[in-house]
Amino acid sequence: MDIASIRRDLIAEQDALDAIVASLTPEQWLLPTPSVRWSVADQIAHLTYFDDAAVVAIADTDVFVTKMGELLAIAPDGDVAMDERTLGSLRSVPTEDLLGTWRTNRRRLAEASLGLDESRRLPWYGPPMGAKSFLTARLMETWAHGQDIVDAIAVDRPASDRLAHIARLGFLTRGWSYTNRGLQQPAESVRLELTSPSGAIWVFGPDDATEFVSGPALDFCLVVTQRRHVNDTSLVATPFAVEWLEIAQAFAGPPTSGPTARID
Repeated sequence: MDIASIRRDLIAEQDALDAIVASLTPEQWLLPTPSVRWSVADQIAHLTYFDDAAVVAIADTDVFVTKMGELLAIAPDGDVAMDERTLGSLRSVPTEDLLGTWRTNRRRLAEASLGLDESRRLPWYGPPMGAKSFLTARLMETWAHGQDIVDAIAVDRPASDRLAHIARLGFLTRGWSYTNRGLQQPAESVRLELTSPSGAIWVFGPDDATEFVSGPALDFCLVVTQRRHVNDTSLVATPFAVEWLEIAQAFAGPPTSGPTARID
């Protein structure tokens, strides 16, 4: 898929989440989400902060690298310190202003990414990424934090075939999920056969892979973004593939763990 298509789908995913949060009541903005310590408003504040960071990464790499270093330097101080750095100033503004700032940063990102060269590599909070993976990561973040929001307000949202981007990113970050934890990736290759929301079959990995994962693309995306435990999904997987899914992390940053299984 070309970068223009990824950019369009990123904008569409942002618009879809905007449609959900735009009509929230003041009480709903304050609801706790599955992310510890974070309210619905904090989820949007997180997206607001990192959409701005993405603009800086595209427009001025040197400035971004400096700011990234400052943020990573406080990571050992713990999650509360990180929250204060990334969310602190945004927590003090009214939700209508927060929503307006998120919309502004989304527009800035759309403008900055227009015409972005596919061959360009961009710095981020893990390994540098190609331009397509960079925009895919923003789409993934928007969708994943949107999942936290819909879980908090107890509404369903329709899955879309934009999940293809997240599924591909989840597949490509298998190695990262291991190395980020200081683990050796198994030599066995994995093949994915996922059913898309529209009914198409998405396949990733070699035909002769000894390990496989099959099932709904939605479930796979929920697992690799650490929004669901693999045991709470309809995914079918072989042993080494299950091992991967239990530590899968499609996003940058220090290693984190998803929810524990609700279904034995």
